[in-house]
Amino acid sequence: MPYFRDRFVDQIVILTGAGVSAESGLSTFRDSDGLWEKHDPMEIATPEALARDPALVLGFYNARRGQLGDVQPNAAHRALARLQREFEGSVFLVTQNVDDLHERGGSGQVCHMHGELNSMLCAQCGASMPALPTFDQNTQCPHCGLIGSLRPDIVFFGEMPYHMPDIEALLSGCSLFVAIGTSGAVYPAAGFVRTARQSGAICVEVNKEASDVAGYFHHHYTGPATQQVDKLVQEILD
Repeated sequence: MPYFRDRFVDQIVILTGAGVSAESGLSTFRDSDGLWEKHDPMEIATPEALARDPALVLGFYNARRGQLGDVQPNAAHRALARLQREFEGSVFLVTQNVDDLHERGGSGQVCHMHGELNSMLCAQCGASMPALPTFDQNTQCPHCGLIGSLRPDIVFFGEMPYHMPDIEALLSGCSLFVAIGTSGAVYPAAGFVRTARQSGAICVEVNKEASDVAGYFHHHYTGPATQQVDKLVQEILD
């Protein structure tokens, strides 16, 4: 089994955020003026917003879904896929991102804790299914037939992220935790480093600048994800 920084490593948990996809051309979660792609998050990413103005919310996510066809995986996505293929132990990849760039970059396992743009959810019957290219409040659910019940299969603010029991269990058992391109401002993901560190894991942050929880990490790789992730992966595999 590989050693990293003189420590035996057999189980890795990796958390990625918007910074890993930014160099592919996708906007980061919050841009410089505090808005999410020029929208107040409370206007387009809450259950209340969907109920108040479904045309705005569904249209916003239709546009984001359409943007996926204009971007490609970058070197960071490919490096993580390489780590999953070549590492002798286990590598669990959990992402806050709702794009599909990890999958297209070659990762065979991706846990989308905040949902996926390419999936839609029926609020009536609970069915999750591949998203139509566009859908609105007049679209019929293919499963139950109800009109106006479809929403993006995205975890809105105030909702519980997906797969939390599995993620928490893996964090508690990992020997290396890596956070890439995350702000450390959004919980529960911002608390993952503390869970992993308390369980004895080496904790590594890869970011262009220090996150809000930078002090909990043992090691820092500072710079663009396309450069730093490949460097880290090579060090782990060596």
